[in-house]
Amino acid sequence: MIKRLLLVLASASLLLINNARAENSPDTDLVLLTENFPPYNMAKNGKNFAQGENINGIATDIVREMFQRAGITYSLTLRFPWERVYKLALENPGYGAFVMARLPDREKLFKWVGPIGPDDWIMLAKADSKITLETLEDARQYKIGAYKGDAIAETLAKQGLKPIVVLRDQDNAKKLVGGQIDLWATGDPAGRYLARQDGVTGLKTVLRFNSAELYLALNKDVSDTVVAKLQAALDQMRKDGVVDEIMGRYL
Repeated sequence: MIKRLLLVLASASLLLINNARAENSPDTDLVLLTENFPPYNMAKNGKNFAQGENINGIATDIVREMFQRAGITYSLTLRFPWERVYKLALENPGYGAFVMARLPDREKLFKWVGPIGPDDWIMLAKADSKITLETLEDARQYKIGAYKGDAIAETLAKQGLKPIVVLRDQDNAKKLVGGQIDLWATGDPAGRYLARQDGVTGLKTVLRFNSAELYLALNKDVSDTVVAKLQAALDQMRKDGVVDEIMGRYL
Protein backbone atom coordinates (compact mmCIF):
# COMPACT_ATOMS: atom_id res chain seq x y z
CA MET A 1 0.00 0.00 0.00
CA ILE A 2 2.84 2.38 0.95
CA LYS A 3 4.72 1.54 -2.25
CA ARG A 4 1.61 2.22 -4.31
CA LEU A 5 1.09 5.56 -2.54
CA LEU A 6 4.70 6.55 -3.12
CA LEU A 7 4.38 5.61 -6.79
CA VAL A 8 1.26 7.77 -7.15
CA LEU A 9 2.96 10.70 -5.44
CA ALA A 10 6.05 10.32 -7.62
CA SER A 11 3.94 10.21 -10.77
CA ALA A 12 2.01 13.29 -9.69
CA SER A 13 5.23 15.17 -8.94
CA LEU A 14 6.67 14.22 -12.33
CA LEU A 15 3.51 15.43 -14.04
CA LEU A 16 3.70 18.78 -12.23
CA ILE A 17 7.35 19.19 -13.19
CA ASN A 18 6.65 18.37 -16.83
CA ASN A 19 3.73 20.77 -16.91
CA ALA A 20 5.88 23.51 -15.42
CA ARG A 21 8.58 22.88 -18.00
CA ALA A 22 6.04 22.96 -20.81
CA GLU A 23 4.66 26.28 -19.56
CA ASN A 24 8.06 27.85 -19.02
CA SER A 25 9.92 26.59 -22.07
CA PRO A 26 8.69 29.30 -24.46
CA ASP A 27 9.99 31.90 -22.00
CA THR A 28 13.20 30.32 -20.79
CA ASP A 29 14.45 28.37 -23.80
CA LEU A 30 14.49 30.64 -26.82
CA VAL A 31 15.71 29.53 -30.23
CA LEU A 32 17.85 32.30 -31.64
CA LEU A 33 18.78 32.46 -35.32
CA THR A 34 21.20 34.69 -37.15
CA GLU A 35 23.07 34.92 -40.44
CA ASN A 36 26.54 35.76 -41.70
CA PHE A 37 26.46 39.55 -41.40
CA PRO A 38 29.97 40.66 -40.41
CA PRO A 39 31.02 42.32 -38.23
CA TYR A 40 27.74 41.83 -36.33
CA ASN A 41 27.31 38.04 -36.73
CA MET A 42 29.57 35.51 -38.42
CA ALA A 43 30.54 31.86 -38.46
CA LYS A 44 34.10 31.34 -37.26
CA ASN A 45 34.73 28.93 -40.13
CA GLY A 46 33.29 31.34 -42.69
CA LYS A 47 30.56 28.91 -43.73
CA ASN A 48 26.81 29.43 -43.85
CA PHE A 49 25.95 27.14 -40.97
CA ALA A 50 27.27 27.24 -37.42
CA GLN A 51 26.00 26.73 -33.90
CA GLY A 52 26.79 27.88 -30.38
CA GLU A 53 30.37 28.92 -29.73
CA ASN A 54 31.24 28.65 -33.42
CA ILE A 55 29.54 32.01 -33.98
CA ASN A 56 31.02 35.39 -33.07
CA GLY A 57 30.67 39.06 -33.91
CA ILE A 58 29.52 42.29 -32.28
CA ALA A 59 25.84 41.39 -32.01
CA THR A 60 26.53 37.79 -31.05
CA ASP A 61 28.74 38.85 -28.13
CA ILE A 62 26.17 41.44 -27.02
CA VAL A 63 23.31 38.92 -27.18
CA ARG A 64 25.27 36.31 -25.21
CA GLU A 65 26.02 38.78 -22.42
CA MET A 66 22.45 40.08 -22.47
CA PHE A 67 20.92 36.61 -22.04
CA GLN A 68 23.40 35.69 -19.32
CA ARG A 69 22.53 38.81 -17.34
CA ALA A 70 18.79 38.22 -17.84
CA GLY A 71 19.10 34.58 -16.73
CA ILE A 72 17.38 33.26 -19.84
CA THR A 73 18.62 30.17 -21.66
CA TYR A 74 18.77 29.89 -25.43
CA SER A 75 20.19 28.01 -28.38
CA LEU A 76 21.99 29.84 -31.18
CA THR A 77 22.23 28.84 -34.83
CA LEU A 78 23.59 30.68 -37.85
CA ARG A 79 21.75 29.78 -41.03
CA PHE A 80 21.42 30.76 -44.67
CA PRO A 81 19.66 32.51 -46.34
CA TRP A 82 18.32 35.44 -44.31
CA GLU A 83 14.83 34.98 -45.76
CA ARG A 84 14.61 31.59 -44.04
CA VAL A 85 15.85 33.01 -40.73
CA TYR A 86 13.25 35.77 -40.92
CA LYS A 87 10.42 33.36 -41.75
CA LEU A 88 11.30 30.96 -38.92
CA ALA A 89 11.37 33.76 -36.36
CA LEU A 90 8.12 35.19 -37.66
CA GLU A 91 6.17 31.92 -37.64
CA ASN A 92 7.51 29.91 -34.68
CA PRO A 93 6.73 30.62 -31.00
CA GLY A 94 9.88 30.90 -28.90
CA TYR A 95 12.05 31.94 -31.86
CA GLY A 96 14.02 35.10 -32.44
CA ALA A 97 16.35 36.54 -35.08
CA PHE A 98 19.14 39.09 -34.97
CA VAL A 99 20.23 41.54 -36.13
CA MET A 100 17.14 42.97 -37.80
CA ALA A 101 16.34 46.52 -38.88
CA ARG A 102 13.28 47.81 -37.06
CA LEU A 103 11.13 49.16 -39.86
CA PRO A 104 7.54 50.50 -39.73
CA ASP A 105 6.12 47.57 -41.71
CA ARG A 106 7.83 45.10 -39.37
CA GLU A 107 6.94 46.86 -36.11
CA LYS A 108 3.85 44.82 -35.24
CA LEU A 109 5.23 41.53 -36.52
CA PHE A 110 7.78 41.02 -33.73
CA LYS A 111 8.69 42.03 -30.21
CA TRP A 112 11.91 44.04 -30.13
CA VAL A 113 14.99 44.22 -27.92
CA GLY A 114 17.59 46.86 -28.70
CA PRO A 115 19.04 48.74 -30.31
CA ILE A 116 22.08 46.49 -30.55
CA GLY A 117 23.98 48.66 -33.02
CA PRO A 118 23.76 51.10 -35.92
CA ASP A 119 23.36 50.23 -39.57
CA ASP A 120 23.53 53.29 -41.80
CA TRP A 121 22.47 52.67 -45.38
CA ILE A 122 24.94 53.79 -48.02
CA MET A 123 25.68 53.61 -51.71
CA LEU A 124 29.23 52.52 -52.46
CA ALA A 125 31.02 53.04 -55.75
CA LYS A 126 34.48 52.20 -57.08
CA ALA A 127 37.25 54.56 -56.07
CA ASP A 128 37.56 55.93 -59.61
CA SER A 129 33.82 56.20 -60.23
CA LYS A 130 32.51 59.52 -61.54
CA ILE A 131 29.07 58.94 -60.01
CA THR A 132 27.80 61.68 -57.72
CA LEU A 133 24.48 61.47 -55.90
CA GLU A 134 22.51 64.07 -53.99
CA THR A 135 19.41 61.97 -53.35
CA LEU A 136 18.30 58.37 -53.71
CA GLU A 137 16.31 59.37 -56.78
CA ASP A 138 19.59 60.24 -58.51
CA ALA A 139 20.57 56.56 -58.29
CA ARG A 140 17.62 55.40 -60.40
CA GLN A 141 19.65 55.53 -63.65
CA TYR A 142 22.31 53.13 -62.35
CA LYS A 143 22.57 49.38 -61.79
CA ILE A 144 22.34 48.89 -58.03
CA GLY A 145 23.43 45.73 -56.26
CA ALA A 146 21.79 44.69 -52.97
CA TYR A 147 21.28 41.69 -50.68
CA LYS A 148 18.16 39.57 -51.23
CA GLY A 149 15.65 39.77 -48.39
CA ASP A 150 17.49 42.58 -46.65
CA ALA A 151 15.65 45.71 -45.51
CA ILE A 152 17.77 47.86 -47.84
CA ALA A 153 16.83 45.80 -50.91
CA GLU A 154 13.17 45.79 -49.88
CA THR A 155 13.13 49.57 -49.44
CA LEU A 156 14.78 50.19 -52.80
CA ALA A 157 12.32 47.85 -54.52
CA LYS A 158 9.35 49.62 -52.94
CA GLN A 159 10.67 52.89 -54.33
CA GLY A 160 10.96 51.41 -57.80
CA LEU A 161 14.75 51.35 -58.04
CA LYS A 162 14.79 47.64 -59.00
CA PRO A 163 17.96 46.46 -57.23
CA ILE A 164 19.88 43.50 -58.59
CA VAL A 165 19.95 41.13 -55.62
CA VAL A 166 22.38 38.39 -54.60
CA LEU A 167 22.19 35.71 -51.92
CA ARG A 168 25.40 36.91 -50.21
CA ASP A 169 26.01 40.62 -49.73
CA GLN A 170 29.79 40.22 -50.05
CA ASP A 171 29.31 39.09 -53.66
CA ASN A 172 28.35 42.67 -54.47
CA ALA A 173 31.87 43.89 -53.67
CA LYS A 174 33.42 41.95 -56.55
CA LYS A 175 30.46 42.69 -58.83
CA LEU A 176 31.08 46.38 -58.19
CA VAL A 177 34.80 46.34 -59.00
CA GLY A 178 34.09 44.03 -61.95
CA GLY A 179 31.64 46.48 -63.48
CA GLN A 180 28.55 44.25 -63.22
CA ILE A 181 26.87 46.88 -61.04
CA ASP A 182 27.46 50.62 -60.73
CA LEU A 183 26.51 51.01 -57.08
CA TRP A 184 26.32 48.78 -54.04
CA ALA A 185 23.52 49.51 -51.57
CA THR A 186 24.69 48.13 -48.25
CA GLY A 187 25.09 48.85 -44.56
CA ASP A 188 27.88 50.70 -42.83
CA PRO A 189 30.04 49.27 -41.24
CA ALA A 190 28.95 45.87 -42.58
CA GLY A 191 29.60 46.56 -46.28
CA ARG A 192 33.15 47.80 -45.84
CA TYR A 193 33.96 44.89 -43.54
CA LEU A 194 32.64 42.37 -46.08
CA ALA A 195 34.55 44.03 -48.92
CA ARG A 196 37.83 43.85 -46.99
CA GLN A 197 37.24 40.17 -46.29
CA ASP A 198 37.04 39.59 -50.04
CA GLY A 199 40.15 41.69 -50.70
CA VAL A 200 38.23 44.70 -52.02
CA THR A 201 39.36 48.09 -50.70
CA GLY A 202 39.17 51.71 -51.80
CA LEU A 203 35.40 51.87 -52.26
CA LYS A 204 33.88 55.28 -51.68
CA THR A 205 30.57 56.36 -50.23
CA VAL A 206 28.59 58.41 -52.73
CA LEU A 207 25.36 58.59 -50.72
CA ARG A 208 24.25 58.00 -47.14
CA PHE A 209 20.49 57.64 -47.41
CA ASN A 210 19.22 56.22 -44.14
CA SER A 211 20.22 55.65 -40.55
CA ALA A 212 18.80 52.45 -39.11
CA GLU A 213 19.17 50.64 -35.80
CA LEU A 214 19.55 46.88 -35.52
CA TYR A 215 17.60 44.78 -33.01
CA LEU A 216 16.87 41.32 -31.70
CA ALA A 217 13.42 40.50 -33.11
CA LEU A 218 11.41 37.99 -31.09
CA ASN A 219 8.32 36.06 -32.11
CA LYS A 220 5.17 37.75 -30.85
CA ASP A 221 4.38 34.78 -28.58
CA VAL A 222 7.46 35.44 -26.43
CA SER A 223 6.21 36.85 -23.13
CA ASP A 224 6.49 40.54 -22.33
CA THR A 225 8.27 39.57 -19.11
CA VAL A 226 11.12 37.96 -21.04
CA VAL A 227 11.33 40.90 -23.43
CA ALA A 228 11.50 43.32 -20.49
CA LYS A 229 14.25 41.30 -18.78
CA LEU A 230 16.36 41.27 -21.94
CA GLN A 231 15.82 44.97 -22.56
CA ALA A 232 16.78 45.83 -18.99
CA ALA A 233 19.94 43.73 -19.30
CA LEU A 234 20.93 45.46 -22.53
CA ASP A 235 20.23 48.92 -21.11
CA GLN A 236 22.47 48.16 -18.14
CA MET A 237 25.20 46.81 -20.44
CA ARG A 238 25.15 50.10 -22.32
CA LYS A 239 25.40 52.09 -19.07
CA ASP A 240 28.28 49.89 -17.92
CA GLY A 241 30.19 50.52 -21.16
CA VAL A 242 30.04 46.85 -22.13
CA VAL A 243 28.38 47.49 -25.51
CA ASP A 244 31.10 49.98 -26.51
CA GLU A 245 33.80 47.59 -25.29
CA ILE A 246 32.42 44.76 -27.43
CA MET A 247 32.21 46.99 -30.50
CA GLY A 248 35.80 48.03 -29.94
CA ARG A 249 36.93 44.41 -30.32
CA TYR A 250 35.82 44.33 -33.95
CA LEU A 251 35.95 47.90 -35.30
